[in-house]
Amino acid sequence: MSLEPLGWKASLQKHLDDLDDPALEPARVTRQERTRWRVATREGEREARAAGRLRGQRPVTGDWVAGRPDGLGGWAIHALLPRRGVIARRAAGAEGEEQVVAAHVDALVAVAALDAPLNLRRLERVLALAHGGGAQPVVALTKADACADPEAARREAEPLGAPVLVTSARAGLGLEGLRALARPARTLALVGPSGAGKSSLANALLGEDLLATGEVREGDRKGRHTTTWREMVPLPGGGALLDTPGLREVGLVGEEGLADAFEEVDALATGCRFRDCAHGTEPGCAVRGAVEPARLEAWRKLRREALRAAARRDEGLARRLREEAKRSFGRAHREAAHNVERKRRGG
Repeated sequence: MSLEPLGWKASLQKHLDDLDDPALEPARVTRQERTRWRVATREGEREARAAGRLRGQRPVTGDWVAGRPDGLGGWAIHALLPRRGVIARRAAGAEGEEQVVAAHVDALVAVAALDAPLNLRRLERVLALAHGGGAQPVVALTKADACADPEAARREAEPLGAPVLVTSARAGLGLEGLRALARPARTLALVGPSGAGKSSLANALLGEDLLATGEVREGDRKGRHTTTWREMVPLPGGGALLDTPGLREVGLVGEEGLADAFEEVDALATGCRFRDCAHGTEPGCAVRGAVEPARLEAWRKLRREALRAAARRDEGLARRLREEAKRSFGRAHREAAHNVERKRRGG
């Protein structure tokens, strides 16, 4: 089995050679379960376990690893090769720890179904994840056959700044645009809530029903998590497709990706009076009033969330944020006092 169509390249071979163990072979993780994995090797797919030398590192779907047959018909993972194209979110809980969802992703597709109103705020979160991990961001609007005006939905999503594809797995609509993203040696990941039609879209791209699908509940249009594990499958003609379980929460772990996901905010911010302007109540803000209010509020919310999550892991950052908040409050207080005094004097 050739690994090159799955993305094996010279730079990865160099990292493998640097391990200085000629017995180690390359493999790519195609499925991640709790304590076991499935990997694609040059001899075919194998069930795999983690060897002791991994030292707490946990491979995820899409990772490139180094290992060897374990002599029992399976495979032992001995090393995790350097990651790129990492899709990571904030893990559930109060500590704000990073949870890596997938690795070596070239294009991340934020999937939303058109049988319900679009949730632009959720799409913004997924696109920020893509930008932050270095993957190409794309929006796929599924179930176009269940929407009275799919073109209006496309126009609604276009201000998010990523290519928008209107698709229907049932009607075969919009699939060529997705196939163009999944060229040989590239990995395409589908991310979205349960019931968004990810597995149906994946099966349409694969040309056969390899991934389980299910109906959504009539009451809230939510799915039943037909995808249980994160799984990667080869695409006809090369490349790979990564399907994920429906993500109930898409929490950010840092600011990486926000500037690209909200390009207009980042561009206008250069005109603000203060370099650390939060685009709230600060005087001389060039962003407030120039950006659509709901989108600006979404930026503020995601930035606060990302900074809080990062600050939980970095006391130095937490201290800087407290100082920034004090400065911002002081500027707003002085500006308000100045306005009151000016009005009192009739200015």
